[in-house]
Amino acid sequence: MPDNLFELRRRQVSEGLVEHSLDALLVSFGANLRYLSGFTGSNGALLVLPGRTLLFTDPRYTIQAAQESCCEVRIAKGPLLAEVVEAARRLRVRRIGYEPARLTCEAYRALESSLPPRGSLEPVTGWVELLRAVKSPEEIELIRRSVLTNSRAFDAVVKKVRPGMRESELAADLEYRMRRLGAEKPAFETIVAGGERSALPHASPTPARLENGQLVVIDMGALEDGYCSDMTRMLFLGTPGQKVKRLYRAVLDAQLAALDAVRAGTTAAAVDRAARRVLDRHGFGPAFIHSTGHGLGLEIHEPPRVGKRDRTRLQPGMVITIEPGAYLAGFGGVRIEDTVVVTRHGCEILTPTAKELRVI
Repeated sequence: MPDNLFELRRRQVSEGLVEHSLDALLVSFGANLRYLSGFTGSNGALLVLPGRTLLFTDPRYTIQAAQESCCEVRIAKGPLLAEVVEAARRLRVRRIGYEPARLTCEAYRALESSLPPRGSLEPVTGWVELLRAVKSPEEIELIRRSVLTNSRAFDAVVKKVRPGMRESELAADLEYRMRRLGAEKPAFETIVAGGERSALPHASPTPARLENGQLVVIDMGALEDGYCSDMTRMLFLGTPGQKVKRLYRAVLDAQLAALDAVRAGTTAAAVDRAARRVLDRHGFGPAFIHSTGHGLGLEIHEPPRVGKRDRTRLQPGMVITIEPGAYLAGFGGVRIEDTVVVTRHGCEILTPTAKELRVI
């Protein structure tokens, strides 16, 4: 990512300090820190000031911070937040914004107890996350690469699936393959669930063996160059019956309807509603028990949430998933998921993997 892009992001925050009645913004959450500075170490804090940004880390990251970030780097010899507060005191900073959803109570108390006279901590919710919601062309290309790595891993492994293979074995093979293809790691714990367990939307792989006559859900994502991808596809071992075909057709129709609803200016709730209407029409409305999708980028779940109550208006450059599902206890479930980029008049589907039920 070019340095001038990080500088532009920090400038947006810096110029917004007056609007938020702040002297500085403290950023310590990893994804936000990386977004604004490029720094990827596990211990860091950013103090964004008018026209200036300080990056604090510890001696382990002296070389890395200088390589990754063009911010002023301060190496703390003691607790990081103590160094931040001391710098704020020297710079006569009084009102410091902080991320309330990202800061522990312990860290907050440590900050509060060290503030200078008349200093204050002001909660600022979702400021950097709002900036992150619309991706730059460079970010979209990184997500596209992550998506392709993920799909290539799926295509390479799924052809080897056979009855008797363990869920955990299949999940491990998928994660191994995505790493071999360039991913840093999975974007989340890979979901593989067969038979009745496919009705669990967030099932963890078990040692259970896949059997003939089972639906198998595979939900997987790669983390590559810091950016996530997410895809769900369905397998069937053996010959699917009419109930399986009807369930799969309903979810596929719902997913296609939601994809068709995605465009700049529409609300996230309207996209969710498009999927629900189709599943209601097929008689599976009550079996759809989660939202239609979510944003993704540096995190696997980012705003907006493509759900019933999210009034966020989609903007060009937002990257979201579209993943309706239907889950029948004692039978199984189906979910189909793509990663897409919102465009002015629709969306670009980044996921290249075919959506038909893969019969093995």
